Amino acid sequence: MTNKTYDAIVVGARCAGAPTAMLLARRGHRVLLVDRARFPSDTVSTHLIHPPGLAALDRWGLLSRVTAGGLPEITTYSFDLGPLTLAGSPAGCGFSGSYAPRRTVLDKILVDAASEAGVEVREAFSVEELVTDGGGTDGTVTGITGREHDGPQVTEHAQVVVGADGAHSFVARTAGAASYAEKPKLQASYYTYWSGLGFEHFEAFLRPDRALAGWPTNDGLTLLICGWPMREAEAHRADAEAEYLATIALAPSLAERTASATRVERLVGTAVPNYFRRPYGPGWALVGDAGYLKDFITAQGIQDAFQDAELCARAVDETLTGQRPFAEAMRDYQEARDARVQEMYEFTAEFAQLDPPTPQMQQMFGAIAQRQETMDGFARVIAGVTAPSAFFSDPALAPAAG
Repeated sequence: MTNKTYDAIVVGARCAGAPTAMLLARRGHRVLLVDRARFPSDTVSTHLIHPPGLAALDRWGLLSRVTAGGLPEITTYSFDLGPLTLAGSPAGCGFSGSYAPRRTVLDKILVDAASEAGVEVREAFSVEELVTDGGGTDGTVTGITGREHDGPQVTEHAQVVVGADGAHSFVARTAGAASYAEKPKLQASYYTYWSGLGFEHFEAFLRPDRALAGWPTNDGLTLLICGWPMREAEAHRADAEAEYLATIALAPSLAERTASATRVERLVGTAVPNYFRRPYGPGWALVGDAGYLKDFITAQGIQDAFQDAELCARAVDETLTGQRPFAEAMRDYQEARDARVQEMYEFTAEFAQLDPPTPQMQQMFGAIAQRQETMDGFARVIAGVTAPSAFFSDPALAPAAG
């Protein structure tokens, strides 16, 4: 056992945890950041960072690192609906497009930035217990117990423990974080990387009960993802690859392109639940997917993690510096988080059901396709730049209402 005491311990060092730790350290706090993984390492991800996420990277001084090495900028989002195609710009927040870095690249940059800020980083560290002042599961969390590799068990103490350890968060489960506004898993998706596919932009193909999309990432590769409703997930689990290829065939132009391209990595897939969790309690907090998660069809996860990190770090800093009581600062963090994402949460859940468009929706898409301005607006909704309510209340779309 060690006797070190930190201001904060952050469990999980990817898109939510590393920035939270970095921002706290930049405010002068002593921070320990732990993760079971070593970096660089991969994780299931959409990769996309829409303009609001790029704005966060820019504020942190990390954007140029992420976009280095010829990573393509994605300036057009295209949605092939069969009868028509909507193609618009996601520009916003001072950026003309988006980027989709591999997580082996992005997460390593974030962890290194945390270390440069003065964070103590321990990779390959497994957390085994939350330490409380009562010695049991009740009481105020005061630290963690865990170990690196096969090393000795150690206990570290802090004024607050932040769980940034994803959907299956050990911190959330152990602390008893309550969930609310839950929705079930809505779709299952599988993706892999292709060489020679030649995607320059975000291209989506929406078909009844199916969604396909691709976009460029590092090293000249294209990520190509296919999804189907959750009600079909079990039927295709045994041979997801066959269904992946069958889904591509629903878009003949895409199938023709893949026929002359090369698949370079194995197929990976996932389905995620949709929930909010109360992101704090005595001595602990949650950030990123540990505290809030929605379906990945709108690819909001990375920018949500970044924006959560800023909100959480500010609230924790206010507590550590004595500006506000912990419960008050964290309550405001929760309210700000929920207010920011609630509308997109509902929009994404509806989109992720992959239901065929109703006649009214078909009319609406037809109205959107009439003007470049409205196609740009639709792209900005998907990118999280514009709130759905602000876009769909546009008088230009009124004819779609019949």
